[in-house]
Amino acid sequence: MIYLQLFWSFVKIGFTSFGGLSMVPLIRDEMLSHGWMTIDEVTDIVAIAEMTPGPLGYNSATFAGIRTAGVLGALAANLGVMVPNLTTALLVAAFFERFRKNTSVERGLTGIRPAVIGLLFGTVTSLSRTNYLSAGIDWIALLISAFALWLLVKKNTSIPKTILICAALGLVIKLSPLGALAP
Repeated sequence: MIYLQLFWSFVKIGFTSFGGLSMVPLIRDEMLSHGWMTIDEVTDIVAIAEMTPGPLGYNSATFAGIRTAGVLGALAANLGVMVPNLTTALLVAAFFERFRKNTSVERGLTGIRPAVIGLLFGTVTSLSRTNYLSAGIDWIALLISAFALWLLVKKNTSIPKTILICAALGLVIKLSPLGALAP
């Protein structure tokens, strides 16, 4: 019974959120309403899910499922969170092939592309304000970001390796006397 409840909870979470951080309130509500976790445990699970590689929804489903009902609970929760993605992908694939050459679809995609770029720009702007300007200009964070960009663009370093290098660099800087320069 718990496996079905986990599955259904994560189906609802997947269908009613847009992924990423929009899932957090829904995960919290489901975990608390069923009495599966305390608010502190939900916070810990979200923090762990954010730190580990992979999508937040799948990581949260894995950790919440394991915490609630072991490995089978994690499997049930992950299957639940996959249902919306698989359903949507199958529907889009079925209709896209049928309407790919349709001029209305082409025009719609022409309008969607700039909107996506605008959304990405808005996200970058918002995160930049939070990360670099929250308590004055954080020059160290700006330099690490510039270094990460250089690693990615000029040196073609993989994203995981870039993250590890920059995390190590940030740790070394924060523990050194230079760390006092950061706000």
